[in-house]
Amino acid sequence: MLNVTRLLCGIEQPMDALRYGRGRNAPRDARSRRPVVVWNVSRTCNLRCVHCYSDSAARAYDGELSHAQAKALLDDLADFGVPAVLLSGGEPLARRDTLELAAYGRSLGLTFTLSTNGTLIDRASAERIRAIGFAYVGISIDGIGATNDRFRGVEGAFARAVRGIRNCKAVGQKVGLRLTLTPETVRDLDAIFDFIEREDIDRACFYHLVPTGRGRAASGLDAEASRRAVERIFARTREFAQHGRPREILTVDNHADAAFLYLSLVRAGDARAADVLDALTWNGGAANSSGIGIADVDTQGDVHPDQFLQSVTLGNVKTRRFSEIWSDATHPTLAQLRHERAARLHGRCASCRFLALCGGNFRARALNLTGDLWASDPGCYLTDAEIGVASA
Repeated sequence: MLNVTRLLCGIEQPMDALRYGRGRNAPRDARSRRPVVVWNVSRTCNLRCVHCYSDSAARAYDGELSHAQAKALLDDLADFGVPAVLLSGGEPLARRDTLELAAYGRSLGLTFTLSTNGTLIDRASAERIRAIGFAYVGISIDGIGATNDRFRGVEGAFARAVRGIRNCKAVGQKVGLRLTLTPETVRDLDAIFDFIEREDIDRACFYHLVPTGRGRAASGLDAEASRRAVERIFARTREFAQHGRPREILTVDNHADAAFLYLSLVRAGDARAADVLDALTWNGGAANSSGIGIADVDTQGDVHPDQFLQSVTLGNVKTRRFSEIWSDATHPTLAQLRHERAARLHGRCASCRFLALCGGNFRARALNLTGDLWASDPGCYLTDAEIGVASA
């Protein structure tokens, strides 16, 4: 997760200490962090998005964690000291006890983020979310109006998501957008930024597509389209800052963005480039992400290195505590992700001059598109010249 506002504009943002080792309570190094845990509380969803990594539908699924098993997981996560729990799905609010479980977790001192399509957030549920103390609610859209509805498979989904955003804002709940970069959403990119300004939204995360689940059939961006999209995100982020109303804008799931941001500062002759390079190198990109700084617990209780790498299962919280599973590095893939990543990479990633800050980019995308966990990530849009490798 790249904080564009912090790195491009030099404006301090929440979580800077955790991401870049700056500020009070910063960890000693990026690898010493406990993982942010993505918990897919249910596979059930009221929408049918083209890019859904969990291939969810509007039906019940067997085998999901019971209420008691879910509470036991939260007990363990609190004892283990994870910095945050991101409740996802499916649609997390389709599970009836999600907010009750969040309230229980808050009583243990856990910090929660809610990742939702927003269509089920009426005024009463917004008030309850605010009262529980969610740090943040991220509402997913994929374009404006009909574009979003086509992508999300339900007519009226955009209007209902906007209602959810407005209900959260009305009760004082911090809320933002989550968007996936596809040909459809990129066509609406400027309209999305206009929407952010019009609705006075303080935060937006732009995710690069990871083709897993139903997302395997979704249309991703080619290198040139990715580059243009990221350039536009950078430009609009700068405009917000220059106009005195900065928003927290982030890009996610493509660590090439880090090198591209650094290069953009160098090309502009920005004196902050060296400081940004230091921050990005401290962060380490993907090398300190999947299997280290992020973890996933799926709806069945299986633990994975991240939510997109669900083909790799480390254990199950129904039979063994998450803390024990995560602390046991005998699983071969987990050990490789943590200790052998650089040595196992091949192709462009292996000889890239930005390996120290990118970390070899996103392994789930490499695996899902090439069949090889250690192949170069096809999502990298930087040129051979930019990354310092010889052209094939």
